[in-house]
Amino acid sequence: MTLNLCVLTPNRIVWDSKVKEIILSTNIGQIGVLPNHAPIATAVDIGILRIRLNYQRLTMALMGGFARIGNNEITVLVNDAEKGSDIDLPEAQQTLEIAEANLRKVEGKRQTIEANLALRRARTRVEATNAV
Repeated sequence: MTLNLCVLTPNRIVWDSKVKEIILSTNIGQIGVLPNHAPIATAVDIGILRIRLNYQRLTMALMGGFARIGNNEITVLVNDAEKGSDIDLPEAQQTLEIAEANLRKVEGKRQTIEANLALRRARTRVEATNAV
C-alpha cells in the first residue's frame, strides 16, 4: 500500500508521486505517516522531510507551511522546498557560515528573530544533503 505525496510551493510542484512512508517536521515535533494514517492538518516547521520509496530514501528541505493528511493523500504546501539531491553542498555550507556570522552581530529583537530564521533555513539545507 502506498501514499500519494504532493509537495507544493507558491511557484511550483516539487514532488507528486507515490511513497511508502514519510517523516514530516511539524511545529510540535516529527510525525511519521504510513498508509491509512488518521486524517490531520498540521503546521509544517522549517526542517527535513524524509521520504521512503520502495528501497530508496530521499530527503527534502522544507521552509515552513502546512500539511493535510487523509485518505492516503498527503498535501504539503510550503514557502519553499528543495530536494536534498538538488542542493549544492558547498554553497549551502557557505550560506550557513554567513548566517552564523550574521547572527553574532545582530542588534535588536527583530534582527535577532530574522537572523535565527535565516540560520534555521541554512542549517536545514545542509542537513538535507546529509540526512537519510
